[in-house]
Amino acid sequence: MPISRPAVTSQGVTRPDRRFLLARRNLVLLAAAVLVLVAGYLTLAAGHASAAAVLLVLGYCVLFPIGIAL
Repeated sequence: MPISRPAVTSQGVTRPDRRFLLARRNLVLLAAAVLVLVAGYLTLAAGHASAAAVLLVLGYCVLFPIGIAL
């Protein structure tokens, strides 16, 4: 699937049609992953290693791959 395709203007000049590589839901999932990771590292800094581990695994092993795959 091409990322961009040429678009013809009224003067007959072609210019690339700009498209994003990732859809809106991908960006939302990736943003959620970043927020969960930040929360995980803050929880780790606070000394709650078990809760931090759960948040970090959720961010790295669940949300990031889903955000990229969908």
